[in-house]
Amino acid sequence: MPIKHSAVKELRKDRKRRQRNQAVRSKLKTLTKQLLAALAAKRLEEASAIVRDVAKQYDHAASKGIIHSNTAARHKSRAMQRLHQLRAA
Repeated sequence: MPIKHSAVKELRKDRKRRQRNQAVRSKLKTLTKQLLAALAAKRLEEASAIVRDVAKQYDHAASKGIIHSNTAARHKSRAMQRLHQLRAA
């Protein structure tokens, strides 16, 4: 356990940030799973709406430093590729 007041405060802040970051990461995973389910069921309109939301959430997480910007770009790109493959089929 930290002794100094500033270290105790940093520990509190770290715990809050960790909870917030975990919630954002969990939301990203949930949205991605929803997208994959919509694509598997070939629901094009629903998948298009979810892709926009997924891209927005990944951009937001990257801007806040929760995930790396290249990671966000990779996930968005793969989601778009899957959507375009469904449209082509």
